[in-house]
Amino acid sequence: ARRRQESSTHAGRREGDARAAMIHFVLLLNRQGKVRLTKWYSPYSQKERKKTIREVTNRVLGRPDRLCNFLDWRDYTLIYKRYASLYFIFCVDNTSNELIALETIHKYVLTLDRYFENVCELDIIYGFDQAYYILDEFIMSGEIQETSTRNMLKHIYNQNAQEKSEEKKGGLSAILS
Repeated sequence: ARRRQESSTHAGRREGDARAAMIHFVLLLNRQGKVRLTKWYSPYSQKERKKTIREVTNRVLGRPDRLCNFLDWRDYTLIYKRYASLYFIFCVDNTSNELIALETIHKYVLTLDRYFENVCELDIIYGFDQAYYILDEFIMSGEIQETSTRNMLKHIYNQNAQEKSEEKKGGLSAILS
């Protein structure tokens, strides 16, 4: 029976496999429940997304601080961590290792902190594109792609430099024409 159970997990991967941790969505909320960042890795319609955000917000913000950061929700597990005024919420499979997901949240926050130099909610609001770039370097298709903060930031800084050089070229060509 155990072999049958292991072979029936996602894409034939075993439950203990670290790559099996499928992230379905990432939410960043402030303490008032205002959404600051969303990233969806599973297909949800707009209506489902709004309903999901409302449900998750109510479940997470309604919990006392002394309770654990793991929460069963539908057929998934919500893992969340509060840093200052922001809640970082990951929705993962029930078979996923919760501690890996919690460490993933922490790694993302550390990377944001290094990039923005002491990140705060306003950095996420005004630098949302950079927060998305960092998340995209870190997680792709719901799976962790890069764990090195140095490599992620190197790619982000290179991308920023390329965008600035393209802006200069675009500005010069507009002036010359």
